[in-house]
Amino acid sequence: MGVLRALYDLGVRYLTLTHKCHTPWAECSETINHVAPNAPGLTQYGKEMILEMNRLGMMIDLSHSSSQTARDVLATTRAPVIFSHSAAFALCDAPMNIPDDVISALVENDGVIMVSFYNDFLTCGKPSNIASVIEHINHVRTMAGVDHVGVGAGYDGINRTPEGLEDVSKYPELFAELLQDPSWSLQDLKKLAGLNFLRVFGKVEEVSQHLSEEKPSEEIIPIHDIDAKWPCRYKFASLDNALI
Repeated sequence: MGVLRALYDLGVRYLTLTHKCHTPWAECSETINHVAPNAPGLTQYGKEMILEMNRLGMMIDLSHSSSQTARDVLATTRAPVIFSHSAAFALCDAPMNIPDDVISALVENDGVIMVSFYNDFLTCGKPSNIASVIEHINHVRTMAGVDHVGVGAGYDGINRTPEGLEDVSKYPELFAELLQDPSWSLQDLKKLAGLNFLRVFGKVEEVSQHLSEEKPSEEIIPIHDIDAKWPCRYKFASLDNALI
């Protein structure tokens, strides 16, 4: 909890709960050591962490989290969440993609899913193009509404991009294509381009203000959680024993 507060004081405003490893308190979307995800999800300590993030005003990013972790967070958080770079599981069954029930839950949570441009998430590794991205954007819009979808390309961490969307200079091509669809208004596209994300950011800060009188959490990670939920630590052992 102290590390979380220190990061917030340094200017960090969103935390991705997991990447390609579990943390001691949240499960990622990857299969690790032959153990499939979606069993434990978020631990009790993890729920305390979510509430402390709410109190601070730290946005919760559920990209790379398992679907069970996402469900547990949505049942716990008092503030909207983001998926900073994810896509729809219904269109590509990549482990990191979001199932429809979680997408639909964003309506009540008032969060936002920012669609990734990574081929492995759009078309399960096959060649993709602007139409592939639009298909995922439209699917999220169908399941949750235009107020809950955004753009989260992920160019800083991907090496296979859609044809026609190779870098940020191509963003206008995406919006020009969407403008040809009469179901997308100019205001809708403004929401997609960033207004939805800014709304979530503002609401997270509002929740923090309402919780400002609550005491900071002083919970610590139970030792058994560290032993049970940190199977990736062996990857770091050869680099520096101090890291584990």
